[in-house]
Parts: sequence; C-alpha cells; structure tokens
Amino acid sequence: MSSSSIRGARVGAGPMGERFRGVEAERVSRSYYCANGHEIHPQFSADVPAEEIPAELDCPNCGLPAGTDKNNPPQIAKLEPYKTHLAYVQERRTEKEAEQILDEALTKVRDRRIAIEKAAGQN
Repeated sequence: MSSSSIRGARVGAGPMGERFRGVEAERVSRSYYCANGHEIHPQFSADVPAEEIPAELDCPNCGLPAGTDKNNPPQIAKLEPYKTHLAYVQERRTEKEAEQILDEALTKVRDRRIAIEKAAGQN
C-alpha cells in the first residue's frame, strides 16, 4: 500500500494553511465571437493600451477568426484548397524550364550508368 507523504496537498500549493499567494494583476476581459457561434473571453493585462488589444483572434474551438462584434463575426476571406508539391512547382517553373531540368537530370543518370557499366567491365 502506497501512501503520500504530503496528503491532501496539490501541486503548486504554498505552505500548508497559507492563503496569500501573491498579488493578482489587474486584468480586462474581452468577448470575441466566431462565425460558428463560439464565444471566448480572453483576459489581457489592464496595463495594455486598448489599441494594442487585438481586434481578431483565432477561435480555440474551431480555428476560425473571432472578432468583438457578435452580430457580425469575421469571415474567412478565401478557403485555399490543398495544393500538392507538383502544383507549387508548376507555379514556380515554366514548361520550358521544367523540360530543361528534366533533361539535365536524365543526362546525369545516363552518364552515371555508363560510368558504372565501364567500371564493371574493367573488373
């Protein structure tokens, strides 16, 4: 049978019987609303100027942007579809550049195979 040497104490608790845990900083709470109807109430330091408090946050429930206007929550500008690696490459390269790179790579492979065959033939 296992017994704890500090029964009834929780992690982070101060000395037994001590109620004072320091001075709590002043905070302000703001309400943010997302398009899915979630409402969040993050707290900010009262020392932060009002213009530095963000107008939008990401909703922790669904990831959509959340704003302070309940009747008009921010919308996602545009949903980007998933792009493959090939799609990103095609954005960066023209067809002519792609053919040139492919030709260079094939030439290197062919040269390497020829060198291997020559080395194998000499042994």
